[in-house]
Amino acid sequence: MEYENEYQQYSNSKYECLLFDVDDTLYPYRSGLSLQCTKNITEYMIQKLKIEESKVPEMCVQLYKDYGTTMAGLRAIGYDFDYDDYHCYVHGRLPYEEKLRPDPVLRNLLHSLPIRKVIFSNANDAHVATILEILGIEDCFERIVTFESLNPTHESNISDGGENQESNVGSGMDSDASVDPPLPKSPVVCKPFENAFEEAFKIADINPKKTLFFDDSLRNLQTAKCMNLHTVLIGSSHRSTGVDYALESIHNIREALPELWEELEKADSVRYSGQVAIETTVRA
Repeated sequence: MEYENEYQQYSNSKYECLLFDVDDTLYPYRSGLSLQCTKNITEYMIQKLKIEESKVPEMCVQLYKDYGTTMAGLRAIGYDFDYDDYHCYVHGRLPYEEKLRPDPVLRNLLHSLPIRKVIFSNANDAHVATILEILGIEDCFERIVTFESLNPTHESNISDGGENQESNVGSGMDSDASVDPPLPKSPVVCKPFENAFEEAFKIADINPKKTLFFDDSLRNLQTAKCMNLHTVLIGSSHRSTGVDYALESIHNIREALPELWEELEKADSVRYSGQVAIETTVRA
C-alpha cells in the first residue's frame, strides 16, 4: 500500500485517518452542481413518480429533514423505484465538465499528508468517481464508501408507488395521542444516521476516535461527533455545536490544522535522526 511506512509512523498520533464527504466539501457550493442536482431531483419526482408539482418543493425539504436524503424519504413514505434509475436521472444528467475544474491545490494538499484518506458519501459510485476524476484527486484515497457500499442489496421491498404512504405512520397508536406518530423507517442507509457511520467504520476499518471527518452538513457532523469522530465543517468559518473546526474552503486545511503537518515533520525528524545515528555508528 502506498505510504504504508508513513502510516505506521502516524500510529501514535492524534489522527490516523481523514474521512471526507464529497459534494460541497471537496468542491465549493458556489460551483452550482448541487443546485442542478436539486433541480434534477424535483424533475424526477414530477416526471417519474407523478407527484403534483406544487407539492414537490416543500416535500423535498421535509424528506431531507426527516431522512437525510430525498431518496431515503421517498422510499420511506411508500414510493417504489429503481435506485440505479434514480441516480442515473439525478446524477447522470449533471453538467460536471461545465461546473468543475481540476484542483491541483487540493491534490497537492492531500498528497502531502501520508495519513489514510477515505471518502464517505451518500451519492452513488459513478457520481463520486466522476467528481474525483475531474478534480484530479482520484488517486488520493485509500477507500471509497458510497451509496452502493452502504446499500449493497438494491432490493425493493415496497410494493407500489405511494398509495400506502401512511401505512406505517402511527400504527397501533390512539388517534388522540398527544405525541407525534413515529416516522416510517426507510430501507436506505445514509448519513446523517448512526447506522451509516457504523457501516462506514466497518467497511473502511476506521477508528472514529482517531479520525478527522470533513463535511459541509452540520447534521452529519453532529452525528459524527456523537460517534466519537473529530469534526470539520466545510463552507463556513462559524463553529457550531458538534464542530471542532470550521473552514471556508477545503483549501484552508493547512492553515486551520497545522498539527497534521507538524506530525509529518516530527516523523521526518525522527527518521532523519535515526538515519544519522545509524550512519555515525557504521562510520565508527
